[in-house]
Amino acid sequence: MSPAPNHSSVTEFILLGFSSDPTSNRILFIIFLFLYLCSVLGNGVIIMLIYLDLHLHTPMYFFLSILSLLDMGYVTTTMPQMLAHLLSSSKLISFEGCWLQMYVFGALGLTECIFFVVMAYDRYVAICFPLRYMLILNWDLCVRLVIGTCASGFFFSLVHTFFTMNLPYCGPNMVNHYFCEGPSVRSLACMDTHLIEMVDLVLSIVMVLGPLSLILISYVRITLAVLKIKSTQSRCKAFSTCASHLTVVTLFYAPAIYIYMRPTSSYNPERDKQISLFYNVFTALLNPVVYSLRNKDIKAAFIKVVVQNKVVW
Repeated sequence: MSPAPNHSSVTEFILLGFSSDPTSNRILFIIFLFLYLCSVLGNGVIIMLIYLDLHLHTPMYFFLSILSLLDMGYVTTTMPQMLAHLLSSSKLISFEGCWLQMYVFGALGLTECIFFVVMAYDRYVAICFPLRYMLILNWDLCVRLVIGTCASGFFFSLVHTFFTMNLPYCGPNMVNHYFCEGPSVRSLACMDTHLIEMVDLVLSIVMVLGPLSLILISYVRITLAVLKIKSTQSRCKAFSTCASHLTVVTLFYAPAIYIYMRPTSSYNPERDKQISLFYNVFTALLNPVVYSLRNKDIKAAFIKVVVQNKVVW
């Protein structure tokens, strides 16, 4: 099946990005290149440490390495092209390229939405059933949870992308964004998009509010279990293990809900670009920082790897 619909006269889009001023674009290029490299390096270090340190071969850190992998793919879907467009006079993307970018970006984003539920379940089992933790979250279940979340994310993204990109696009073809995000591209369609918006809303409720509700339920049960602990020190330790997860969930869900679950009448291209940057770029950048700064095991693994490399050299 060809992604490009026959009834569309648009064969390519122009991504307007942030500015048309060459000087501003060069400054933005340096800033975003730095952010992108830090995101990839930070998440790459997390994955490397978990792989090298046998003490981190537990379900919790396995899930953390998958989250880092998703973040690296998520930010790489949009940032390299945005960086190229900042230095180029041509800001074109083919219809098929736009289709692919929208699909992969949506697939990784939806997978991450669901994956946060898996991580919340991991914390729930660890705190409420500590003695049976490895028995309940065995490696077979962990792998199946990862495969299931990826399959769901890639399937529902296909539905979203198919409906959006099969709209008739007759011109103009200028997308006021730095990548092919669904609402921005859909605003260019030369037909009433009310039905497609309703489909997207249903998908958002299922794929965003559904996982968020499960996360909240998990943490309600975690809170009730922790409050039964008599030792204040043990109680604080239990809560601190959840703090990193709650932080990244908030950073990811808040802007995503705004972009995909608000009425079309409130669409503001300039503001939406800034908010998209937050959950696309800054979340991927902050995730390794949040987990490494608050996690003694990650810091210990980092020091161990550095010391071993010094000994080798």
